[in-house]
Amino acid sequence: MSADEDYVYDEESGEWMPASELAEKQAAANRVEVRDAVGNLLADGDQVTLIKDLDVKGAGQTLKQGTLIKSIRLTGDPQEIDCKYPGIKGLVLRAEFVKKR
Repeated sequence: MSADEDYVYDEESGEWMPASELAEKQAAANRVEVRDAVGNLLADGDQVTLIKDLDVKGAGQTLKQGTLIKSIRLTGDPQEIDCKYPGIKGLVLRAEFVKKR
């Protein structure tokens, strides 16, 4: 925080605070926690393993339990993760069916 930093009014707390502090507070409030089947916190780039067989709608194939999914992306939904898997485009999995490696 610098001495010449702008201060802004935070409606929620009713206090004046540095603009950078308010921006950080709002970013933290918008961050969604995504947890796997056993409660581990997931992040972009994590590797996960399937904990059960899953039929993939539209792809006509089944992903077997134990299948490794590399480099997931969070979607902003606390229950869904975006994945890449050979032969399946636009794969979105529910977080409850994966376990972090």
